[in-house]
Amino acid sequence: MKIKLWINDKIYKDSIEPDMTLMDYLREKGFKSVKCGCDTTNCGLCTVYMDGKTVLSCSVPAARASGHRITTLEGVAKEAEEFARFMAKQGAEQCGYCSPGLIMNVLAMAKELNKPTEQEIKEYLAGNLCRCTGYESQYRAIRNYLAVTQANYQLFKKGEVIEGVR
Repeated sequence: MKIKLWINDKIYKDSIEPDMTLMDYLREKGFKSVKCGCDTTNCGLCTVYMDGKTVLSCSVPAARASGHRITTLEGVAKEAEEFARFMAKQGAEQCGYCSPGLIMNVLAMAKELNKPTEQEIKEYLAGNLCRCTGYESQYRAIRNYLAVTQANYQLFKKGEVIEGVR
């Protein structure tokens, strides 16, 4: 089966087996941020964007992704590094295995929800499993990140100068 898709704005054309998942295809292409932690669509480690929306790549047949734009953590490296600094400051990085999926979802949430409540954050991230933490340090990092980035975005919309942003 032939597929064509854009991964991080680069075109990929391949012949694949009909039962190949998008996660396996991405890993085969070298996108190691996409991980498998459960085989049951319950951990969130394989989260990527398909046409800008989060999907669990372990549950998407690669053939179904044909014709779509896929973004992995490697494709949002700058934003991911920014959030990762917030995680490090809160001691939330632990082993880091779950971080790529968590970061992909946090970045999506930051674009989708304006000033989410604690409950909305927990509901949005309910599918992200971390086996190292009790999530509190992650929630602190998320709250701090959202407060800073959403405040900067509001200033940017008003045309005000944001320190460190051009």
